[in-house]
Amino acid sequence: MVLLATDGQGTNRQCQNNKQERMMTTEREIFIERRGPVALIALGPDRQPAILGYALVKALSEAMEALDQDPEIRVIILTGGERVFAAGANLAEMASKGPFDGRLRERFVLRDRINRVAKPIIAAVAGAALGGGSELAMCCDIILAADNARFGQPEILFGIIPGSGGTQRLARLVGKHKAMEMVLTGEPVNAEEARQLGIVNRVVPQAELLDAAWAMAASIAAKPALAVKAAKESILAAFNTGLNEGLAIERGHFWMLLASEDANEGMNAFVEKRKPVFKGK
Repeated sequence: MVLLATDGQGTNRQCQNNKQERMMTTEREIFIERRGPVALIALGPDRQPAILGYALVKALSEAMEALDQDPEIRVIILTGGERVFAAGANLAEMASKGPFDGRLRERFVLRDRINRVAKPIIAAVAGAALGGGSELAMCCDIILAADNARFGQPEILFGIIPGSGGTQRLARLVGKHKAMEMVLTGEPVNAEEARQLGIVNRVVPQAELLDAAWAMAASIAAKPALAVKAAKESILAAFNTGLNEGLAIERGHFWMLLASEDANEGMNAFVEKRKPVFKGK
């Protein structure tokens, strides 16, 4: 199988490998591993923290979009290193930028493209997820955290505020008062506190993190694809619309799915007491 990779500067190359891809950027390497209908994106080995500068965000958004369009992939896992999931923005890069800098503005556009991925994304977070790293994890659909994970928004310490959803998603997850505390002090929370606050779904031993992510992804990938997509869209509507509009979106998906082959198969299989065979139709 021929896989396509990019160096983050617009240069593409092909690599012959039936399981893995490597995408080179000026700041970091991105590795992609495929196991059937699940793809894992890893922000390189843990020798140095992955800094979410322009080139890395560009490569990551392109990788996410490519997997979102791949008919063989149903679920995406995003992970980083063992000590650092992903560091925040490249402060050295940002220090020289003004409010009208096109490259800095494009970086936020690239982050928004990740938010529009239709397939479920599971973040497998070990170590520090601070600033842009925390924001990147929160834009995923499910977060599994290793017991050494930490989440925080330290931007206030550098004279700025979160710019990729840190104030908005965090407030929706933990409520006004805790969000104020985390953003205004810049102090992180550990994995267990993050679970109690609703930032992460589950905390597992670090050695079991990726196994847990692969297992959950495989479970979701085995579900009917049309229903999974509709469920994700409907849940996101709860955060992005008012109640009545969200209910209308949910109801529209419900009626659409009733006309699908998978719904017919799933309900008949239940009645006939057999395992359903879904086809994504």
